[in-house]
Amino acid sequence: MYYGGVLIGLASFLIIGLFHPIVIKTEYYYGKRMWPIFLVVGIVFLAISLFIENQIISSVIGVLGFSCLWSIHELIEQEARVKKGWFPENPNRK
Repeated sequence: MYYGGVLIGLASFLIIGLFHPIVIKTEYYYGKRMWPIFLVVGIVFLAISLFIENQIISSVIGVLGFSCLWSIHELIEQEARVKKGWFPENPNRK
């Protein structure tokens, strides 16, 4: 049996689950102005994935890269969720 697909699926699930609190905490402490960091890190991970020969590792790094890029959108959405009162606003940040 080949476990590559299951491993990639599990890694994707864990990465996506990890990025939810990262986005929430990033918006809480820094706001959406941190989006360029997610952009650069995402592009770097995607570039790295192009040069990794192992298909499983390359796929996981690619998922990590696209998760970073998707987090840019989620930061903007998180700001809107905070304005709606769904998440707490950081009182120490203006």
